[in-house]
Amino acid sequence: MRAMLLEEARAPLRLAEVAVPEPGPGQVRVKVQACGVCRTDLHIVDGELPPHRRPLIIGHQIVGLVDKAGSGVAAPAVGELVGIPWLGWTDGSCRYCLSGRENLCDHAKFTGYDIDGGFAEFTVADHRYAFPIPAGYPIPQAAPLLCAGLIGYRSLSMAGEAQRLGLYGYGAAAHIVTQVARHQGRRVFAFTRPGDTASQQFAREMGAEWVGDTATAPPEDLDAAIIFAPAGELVPVALKAVAKGGVVVCGGIHMSDIPSFPYEELWGERVIRSVANLTRRDGQEFLALAPRVPVHTEVELFPLEQANEALERLRRGTIRGAAVLIVERG
Repeated sequence: MRAMLLEEARAPLRLAEVAVPEPGPGQVRVKVQACGVCRTDLHIVDGELPPHRRPLIIGHQIVGLVDKAGSGVAAPAVGELVGIPWLGWTDGSCRYCLSGRENLCDHAKFTGYDIDGGFAEFTVADHRYAFPIPAGYPIPQAAPLLCAGLIGYRSLSMAGEAQRLGLYGYGAAAHIVTQVARHQGRRVFAFTRPGDTASQQFAREMGAEWVGDTATAPPEDLDAAIIFAPAGELVPVALKAVAKGGVVVCGGIHMSDIPSFPYEELWGERVIRSVANLTRRDGQEFLALAPRVPVHTEVELFPLEQANEALERLRRGTIRGAAVLIVERG
């Protein structure tokens, strides 16, 4: 099969022909049709999240058809369209898994990081983490739901009942969260990099009622803020923007260091919290909610062979919505 291989950090992926994987017990093999390109993929390629092995096939927003099942798999069925997210395997027996917090599993394995992912024509996945794709979603538009959507949804859940919601960094996750938040009756305030007029216009089109840059204070205090940009310096900025009792949610797996800030900016029962991975419950809830909103994902499409171009566009911040690789041969 064709695959884009990560062989060393900070080097382009290499197109190669590799063996088609076989599913083991409890696994399904998926013929990949599309795979979203995530900022976490970029962190792995750039060495900010060093992979545990090389060569590696990255990619964790996978949509494809189950074409073979290993022993012990009752579902999903061969021929079913499924999505495979970042969280790829958990032990099911640690204290986190047993308390409904499998996203914190001590021995978790991650798709496109520990397990070969979707920048290839086939992949294998734990059947527990292969989610049915909602009917009616075109395959490319479904791919961003598997991470931008799921992590965005978990981040929104961590914001509690906040009515005035700030989103820092306006890309794939933020454009999905805006739609869900507006569906829930929340007010959205969007923050972009200074001078990024394209992202500001995009945020308005998605339903943000106020749009500005990260150097500008919102017109009123926020109840919560979600930071999607991997920039630790935004944490004190967001803290200043939230009202007493507000929460600042850090939605990425990787972020630059947070600079020091005066305690008075945290005082007033403000909270800073991170979001780690996802749970199957998140997947079930969000994929049921998405078609009811309905969530529409804006995507830019690239053939598998242009994965490096998609990553570079993401690095430069010039993707509108989400980048998606079309893997299946035309």
